[in-house]
Amino acid sequence: MGADLCTTPFMKLSNPPRSLIGLSGIALTVLMGACTSLKREQSELAVPGRWQGRASSTVPLDTTSLPKWWQRFNDPVLNQIIAEALQSSPDVRTALARVDEYKARRGVTKSNLFPTVSAGFTGRASRTDNRQTNLITNSDSYSTSLDASWELDLFGKLRQNFKASSADLAQVTEDHYGAQVTLAAAVAEAYVDLRTAESQLAVYERNLATRGETVQLTRWREQAGEGNSLETQQAVSTLEQARATIPTLKQTIEQTRNQLALLAGKTPGALNAQLMKRQKVPQPPSVLAIGIPAETLRQRPDVRAAERGIEAAVARVKSAEAERYPTLTLSGSLGLDALKSGSFFSPEVAAANAAGSLAAPIFNASRIRQTINIQSAQEKQVVIAYESTVLQALNEVENALIAINRTNERLQTLNGAVASAREAATLAAQSYEAGQVDLLDVLDAQRTLLSLEEQQTLTQGSRTTAHIQLYKALGGGWSKQG
Repeated sequence: MGADLCTTPFMKLSNPPRSLIGLSGIALTVLMGACTSLKREQSELAVPGRWQGRASSTVPLDTTSLPKWWQRFNDPVLNQIIAEALQSSPDVRTALARVDEYKARRGVTKSNLFPTVSAGFTGRASRTDNRQTNLITNSDSYSTSLDASWELDLFGKLRQNFKASSADLAQVTEDHYGAQVTLAAAVAEAYVDLRTAESQLAVYERNLATRGETVQLTRWREQAGEGNSLETQQAVSTLEQARATIPTLKQTIEQTRNQLALLAGKTPGALNAQLMKRQKVPQPPSVLAIGIPAETLRQRPDVRAAERGIEAAVARVKSAEAERYPTLTLSGSLGLDALKSGSFFSPEVAAANAAGSLAAPIFNASRIRQTINIQSAQEKQVVIAYESTVLQALNEVENALIAINRTNERLQTLNGAVASAREAATLAAQSYEAGQVDLLDVLDAQRTLLSLEEQQTLTQGSRTTAHIQLYKALGGGWSKQG
């Protein structure tokens, strides 16, 4: 890197133009002494070749399907809400506006590579009244000028500034993609929470119906003299205990609908028409599609943004180093003076001049060196931030795979437990009706069934959420057209 800033320019100075002849020997000595190259920061973080939590039922990752991974859940409502959110979300629109901002910033930096030209026009009128001769003299004069100035980028400072601004633009563009990833996952997770709460409500409603039948049965037995009021009140108590959970679930459902509207950039209740019909918890695909860690790092916008941050930091270090070298500015002007506004094509006076100025730092109390040190320290920071981002990405994928594997195991166990508990509750109710068991056995069986069905529903939601977190961790959910 030092060669492109030092060797090439000084090779050109071996036959300097006239404008550089006046550069003092001491200045050249300072410049040659300053021609050193800094060691670039590089990350030595090793990326593993495979995932530790990779299950046996996996297939190679198809990156073309990652931009719209939610379609793998086969839920049209979810697809529609995510599509609306990606178009209307304030977070995504703000990120896109930042991209426009940094495009303009890069344009400003690029303009410094080219000459600046300005034009000027002045007009002056005077009137002289000589009281001694009673003569009045009027005179007009007009002048116009065309001025140009150009700082030649001898040592690449301006080019490095442009590279840094281009990397900044690429970084905020990746941030825009990252906002899409975060939003799609947030909408999907909220949608799963909604459907999970609805499934829980359905479980409680079924349980209320069963417990209501038990209450009616205890009353009949009490009226027939086969039971007592204690059993009836115990049955009523368990019924009302389950009923007390209903308002909490309804609150969760209504608030989650509003959360989805917020994520989609809409007012509360705007999505109720789409969400009012109950749906089951979206079922994830039976086979996972994951690739190798290196593919994930290439796909994730936050890792790509961190890479662009390193590029920007390196360019700014090079720009700071170039401050130690001379700057050459060329300037010129063309002026025309006329006594009448219509005489510019045959002016009385025409003048043109051209100049070149060379400025080189000799003493600045180590300001330039400290600026280089600042930029070098910032480069080191962004490299460390890049390593942190990579570690976070790898950790998120591994944790998502662990969650998928463990929730699958838990769900399989709960499915068997629920089937047994449902059969036990049915047998207990039949035995109680026949007078073979006490009411407490029936109520205990119903409580067990309710608890297991609730755990089953929550685990189904957790399993789907784990898949969503995996797709997010793999860097899915963004597209350049988004």
